[in-house]
Amino acid sequence: MSYAPTEPGRGAPALPVTPRGEVSATLLDVLLRGADPETLENLGRAAATRTTDAVRDDDIQLSLFLLYALSYGTFDQLGAEHEWTPELVRLRTDLEDAFEAALREQVPVPPTPEPRVSAVADALFALTAQPSGPSLAKFVAKKASYEQIVEMLVQRSVYTLREADPHTWAIPRLTGRAKAALVEIQADEYGGGHPDRVHQSIYAATLRGMGLSAEYGTYVDHVPAITLASFNVMSMFGLSRRFLGAIVGHLTAYEMTASIPCRLYADGMRRHGIPEEVTHYFDEHVEADAVHEQIAARDLAGALAEDRPELTADIMFGAAACLAVDGAMGDRILQAWKAGTSSLVRPLTVEGAA
Repeated sequence: MSYAPTEPGRGAPALPVTPRGEVSATLLDVLLRGADPETLENLGRAAATRTTDAVRDDDIQLSLFLLYALSYGTFDQLGAEHEWTPELVRLRTDLEDAFEAALREQVPVPPTPEPRVSAVADALFALTAQPSGPSLAKFVAKKASYEQIVEMLVQRSVYTLREADPHTWAIPRLTGRAKAALVEIQADEYGGGHPDRVHQSIYAATLRGMGLSAEYGTYVDHVPAITLASFNVMSMFGLSRRFLGAIVGHLTAYEMTASIPCRLYADGMRRHGIPEEVTHYFDEHVEADAVHEQIAARDLAGALAEDRPELTADIMFGAAACLAVDGAMGDRILQAWKAGTSSLVRPLTVEGAA
């Protein structure tokens, strides 16, 4: 069975992205059709004023995704000359201000611990041990249909085909123990020198094994704003020097909460007879993330707090933001499934179907 995205309307740009509002439409005109960047003036502030929730705002989240893509080099269609265009930097700043303000309003952050390795690690273990709502992973393990598993893989592809990249931006901004710890974690994420073991590549093989496209961006039009926000929050933290503590906290929470869900995702796939070579991505993370959580909590986050106490509160904010946004993404998927509907905003087609 092979799944393909539905075709966009005639005249759509070669980039596999459809605008979701005035900001993203104007931005795409600038990036793809040579429109004057000055047409973007004040659009970000207007969008921030207009929205009721920047975290779940389709136009804001798609626009941020495209702006971050300029720095990642995600799409060949987006020329590198745009990365530092002043009008685009201004737009990104305005949208990030709205995104950050919404996160700080919505994300419950625990008290800041003492800036000691043991205290920070204990606070992070306590934070990540708290249930964040119904478990998407448990549902996949026991109840999800084959089609829902396909949807789960599509939703995860926005980040996982770029796995580790957002957090790697922090390496040059760290020193000493924290830098060494992050490099140790990222070396595993990038395959330890073996291209076929790069986690992005393993996930791409999982997608292909399920009849899905492994080309980055294929499914951007299919996922809701909260899925884009899950990737955008780590991009915002990673690309901005002032969020150094937050990106460290985000990675730490991500590593500390990945092992058990990955086992459950793999169990759900095996329940449908999906072979080991396709579930390998999730099986690989069961062991790897169990090791990474200790390194991240103590040698990365704890050491950074001890060396730079002024970043301790930001570490906790980044960790809490990771749990809150990823939890909201999972809840959005689970609510759709329990209501008997697709979690995608645009359906997939089955290639070869009549």
